[in-house]
Amino acid sequence: MNGNHTGGSAGSYTPLEPKADRETVRRHNLSLVLRAVRDEGEVTRAGVSARVGLTRAAVSSLVEQLLESGFLSESGKTFSGQAGRPGTVLKVARTGVAGIGVEINVDYVAVCVVDLAGTDRVRLVDHLDNRGAPPAQVLARAARIAARALTSAAEQELRPVGAELALPGLISAGTVRQAPNLGWAQVAAETRFAEALAALRPGLPALPVHSENEANLAALAELWFGGLGEVRSFLYLTGEIGVGGALVLDGELLRGAHGFAGEIGHVVVSADGPECRCGSRGCLEQYAGQSALLRAAGIDESTGAAGVAELERRAGAGDERAVTALGQAGLMLGRVLSGAVNLFDPDAVVLGGIYRPLMPWLSPPAGGELAGRVVSGLWPDDSGRLRASSPAADAARGAAALVVQDVLADPVAYGISGPSGD
Repeated sequence: MNGNHTGGSAGSYTPLEPKADRETVRRHNLSLVLRAVRDEGEVTRAGVSARVGLTRAAVSSLVEQLLESGFLSESGKTFSGQAGRPGTVLKVARTGVAGIGVEINVDYVAVCVVDLAGTDRVRLVDHLDNRGAPPAQVLARAARIAARALTSAAEQELRPVGAELALPGLISAGTVRQAPNLGWAQVAAETRFAEALAALRPGLPALPVHSENEANLAALAELWFGGLGEVRSFLYLTGEIGVGGALVLDGELLRGAHGFAGEIGHVVVSADGPECRCGSRGCLEQYAGQSALLRAAGIDESTGAAGVAELERRAGAGDERAVTALGQAGLMLGRVLSGAVNLFDPDAVVLGGIYRPLMPWLSPPAGGELAGRVVSGLWPDDSGRLRASSPAADAARGAAALVVQDVLADPVAYGISGPSGD
């Protein structure tokens, strides 16, 4: 991977101007064709030509290179959607190049492998208590799970060409600057994970490793695989032990000057509130994070996912303490979200992680705060704007898909051969 992720869409279907050198034009147009086939699902050469604005002869040359290199496959069926003879149908290959994503969180590690179509092909989740564990130990655990996933991928004839780590905290240049809930500071996560994974796969090529904030990757997964439809600007919150956030504007992540935008869990909602791991007091996380929610509901906060399921069960049964805890969390979420909506004017607010199953109890108080605090007219119709995330979108899948985005952007870098002219 190039490590310079934009985090947004793969770009428009625009051929380069002829003044660019031939190899640059070729690489750009191979990407155009590959992305067009991926986006269409099934399409003929003529259909690709119509979509990307290249001649049929140019598209045929590019398609042959993509077929020969294993990026595309051609089915026997034909389709006659355009004038002229029916054409055979192209699809992205279900074998070959893929991406692997590894989400490391406080109480679990999730690993996902996706193919060029973005299909989830391997998924492993191990529930582990990573709090207080040495970073090297946690990263070694994650590497072992990733190695298992890579073995499963190989059995399906998939070849991940890079790994993306999804990490909770401030990530910069491959280093976790700060991850309060893990207790990490200045951890060279990419290097340590890559070394641990390489040690488990002797004799095999080292896998390039990059990293990103887990909320950013979950937001990208929502953008690419969720049910947002035409929505391209949204605020994403993920509830775990902490509260992560990401803002997507016009299909691109807003990163901030240092890449740390979105730390909404550490917005102060009560100046004299409980002390937070970040060093401040009264952060949103202290009212709406997983531990805070379980504690307020009278559930052992160390029970993790089982505790969240119990909270949902109790709330569904009308347990007063559980319903009150969720109501208070929803209220605080709504207050913080209303400020963010006033500031950034997104089309939607999406709640993921533990918030998704708890939406029936979080949504009314949060929605009430949004209705009362968002500038009049900014959200003239708030119906459906506060919504649960898609079950198909999570940080591990977003991480794996980000690897695939790099491949789609420049397939030549990942094994395309062929003539330099087309």
